[in-house]
Amino acid sequence: MAPRDEAGGDGALSAPEAASRALAHAGELISRNPVSVTSVEPTDDGWLVELEVLEDRRIPSSADMLALYELELGVDGELLAYRRTKRYVRGRADSGSGVS
Repeated sequence: MAPRDEAGGDGALSAPEAASRALAHAGELISRNPVSVTSVEPTDDGWLVELEVLEDRRIPSSADMLALYELELGVDGELLAYRRTKRYVRGRADSGSGVS
């Protein structure tokens, strides 16, 4: 999906609504709950939403395994695609490449 020049396009969904729909879709697809929405970007075909998910809780919490998921939503909020784009340990600095 190419980024859209005008935020909101035809106004079918707002950014907060797209984020909410992405959270609901992720809850159905991934056996873990998303921790936060890290980005919401309008595209020509709808929205691109990135979520941070706690994949494995560890002690101490700085050793938790987190992942970033990217969800593509249509203009009406339907899920078009999703993928895990990065996996990492919470307490480590971002090196630019994820652990798969």
